[in-house]
Amino acid sequence: MTDKKHLKARIRARMAKTGESYTTARRHILGATAVPEDGGWQFKGGHHPGTAVVARLTGIPEPLVFLAGGGIGAGYILWEFKEHNSASLVLAFSNQWQYYDRWMAKTLDRLAMPYTHHTTGGAKGAARRLAAELDAGRPCVVLPDRYHIGYWRLPKELDGHGGHPVIAYRRDGGFVHVDDRGGAPIRVPEDRMEAARGRVPSYKNSLYVLGERGEADLAEVARDGLRDCAEHLSAPSDSFSLPAWRKWGRLLTDERHAKGWPRVFADGTRLAGALLSIWECAEAVGIDGGNLRDLFADGLDAAAPLLGTPELGDLATEYRRICGMWHEMAETALPYQEFGRIRELTAAVREAVLADGEARKEDAEELWRLRAEADRTQRRVDFPAIAERVLAIHAAESAAIARLREIV
Repeated sequence: MTDKKHLKARIRARMAKTGESYTTARRHILGATAVPEDGGWQFKGGHHPGTAVVARLTGIPEPLVFLAGGGIGAGYILWEFKEHNSASLVLAFSNQWQYYDRWMAKTLDRLAMPYTHHTTGGAKGAARRLAAELDAGRPCVVLPDRYHIGYWRLPKELDGHGGHPVIAYRRDGGFVHVDDRGGAPIRVPEDRMEAARGRVPSYKNSLYVLGERGEADLAEVARDGLRDCAEHLSAPSDSFSLPAWRKWGRLLTDERHAKGWPRVFADGTRLAGALLSIWECAEAVGIDGGNLRDLFADGLDAAAPLLGTPELGDLATEYRRICGMWHEMAETALPYQEFGRIRELTAAVREAVLADGEARKEDAEELWRLRAEADRTQRRVDFPAIAERVLAIHAAESAAIARLREIV
């Protein structure tokens, strides 16, 4: 037990300092290990929630699934909540991140993967459907609210803020067993799963059951996905395409705009939450898998031989460089020297969920207490330094997408 505790502490420490995912940090410390199981179900990890569930259920490598869905995206929204006197930044990095059902449909169609999608307004009917599918041995993709699902141990103010897709693969003794990219079963009481699935109106009680994999031409899949990516990120939207980064970079120093950061955070409070959002969104230590430019690079490397296009390998190298730019920007926004304990606790929560199936209550409570205290504290931040890095990322990603358009 002591050795296990020391191992977990080393993994958490590496995650907090490097921004690496649990899987990457664990691999650096332990090397390759056996695939963990739960009653025959194998846990194979994963990077991004949406692509990980499809990869696990189809057997197609996650980087190719990511390409099939259109690859990377861009999104910037700054929310202000008067009720809790807080500000929360949403940075999004995947194609059609705001429309999961559309993303799922096109991804599965491109992969020639038959599926059924069930929705119902009634909680009892939704619970019966899930139970029937699991009892028949059919794993299901569900979208529970993170607060209600429980194992992240989020505070009450995040009730209804949404969640991400996970796999429900069996049930027993009043619990649903969940795979959320970790290495251990997450056991969720059936009534809690029912409440979590019904909480968010836009995908209330959504449930996907995949059929037998078809004969998709992976070269065609990759080409269609890359063209989708290039077209999507060439759009003019400053909320849902590459101009979002330019908009954000400018707002970081705009003292006149109502959403300019010097105005929104004029008194120096509420700022810590926004800075934490930058770090959590951009780094793989967060819940959603980070900026995903590394996953996209892996997809480009996989697509290069399929399409006979070695130029994609060069582009993969550039996207790994851009992934590093995101890391440096996140470090500028939330330096370890100042926010080390919060970063360590964030890593501890994620590590515990992936390794043990649930965050430790003590870690989660301390994390959210420290976050609240930090948000109330007046602070001054070098907005121009962050803006400089964001605008450099915008320039690099714009040039990379222009190159992708030329190649495909």
